[in-house]
Amino acid sequence: MANFIENLPDGWTIYLWLIIGAMIILAVVYWIRWGMKNEQFNEDIKYVMFDENDKDKMDPAEYAKSREVIKEQVESRNRHLAEQSAKHKNSA
Repeated sequence: MANFIENLPDGWTIYLWLIIGAMIILAVVYWIRWGMKNEQFNEDIKYVMFDENDKDKMDPAEYAKSREVIKEQVESRNRHLAEQSAKHKNSA
């Protein structure tokens, strides 16, 4: 193997870097697509960590937003669990 690499003409490493770069770009595109399909780019997710005990520490608008976001997250979770259950029932 070492002899093969030593016998290659000059400039072959650029092609190796091009192939590796293309593979990295394809992996990044795949993971961004996966994140979009699985609701991973929701900036309102920061409100999920608040609960009823934080009401006095928050502005009324922020508190209302946190309740709305938590409601949406619960609905999303229920939807995903229902889809998983349906897939599991269909495959069994």
